[in-house]
Amino acid sequence: MYFSHYNEDKCAIADITKMPSFFSDLIRDLSSTTFLAELENLTRIRGLLADPNLQGGGLHMTKRGGYLNIHADFTAHPIMRTWRRRINLLLYFNSQWDEGYEGHLELWARDMTTCLQRVAPILNRCVIFNTDESSFHGVPTPLNCPASITRNSLALYYYTESNLKVKLRSTNYQTRPNTSDRNLLIWIDKLLVAIFTRLKSNFALSDEMMSKVLKRVKRRKRD
Repeated sequence: MYFSHYNEDKCAIADITKMPSFFSDLIRDLSSTTFLAELENLTRIRGLLADPNLQGGGLHMTKRGGYLNIHADFTAHPIMRTWRRRINLLLYFNSQWDEGYEGHLELWARDMTTCLQRVAPILNRCVIFNTDESSFHGVPTPLNCPASITRNSLALYYYTESNLKVKLRSTNYQTRPNTSDRNLLIWIDKLLVAIFTRLKSNFALSDEMMSKVLKRVKRRKRD
């Protein structure tokens, strides 16, 4: 899948059957009851569930110039509507990553006043953090790596089940203070993402379908 709109520019594979066996086996291990038990011990969150559909997750690849604006993730699984999103796991596969390439994961304060942590995406580094309505993070600085190098990662999201439907909140993109971020464009793009999220939940649309639409839009812009 190819995601290119104002708030992000990256590629992804969420279909485990289309991945090399190493990655599909790794995802199965990180979705196993054994690993879930370890994750529950680490986070103190009981009843964690792995996502078999890898909604929004899977293998992510970002090319030179790619980015992901600061955001808080969607809070409810778009298909399993009683599933509340709780944990993000990011694992990096970049063996030679220079600081000058950028591509750092940024973790921001809940009031979006400051960046609290910048994490370089180096090989075998794993970042695990709670995700809620104000866990703001992203990769906002466009990659400055050579064209032959990409930023590669695995993203897995874990949930807990509720008795009732969880309120559906789409990805909430934010502007950073004292930067060139364009608030109006970020807001308009965020609104379009929210509309698609609602349509995806109500009509079982897929991210693959959205990817095809974005490809056509980008192709027309080039023409």
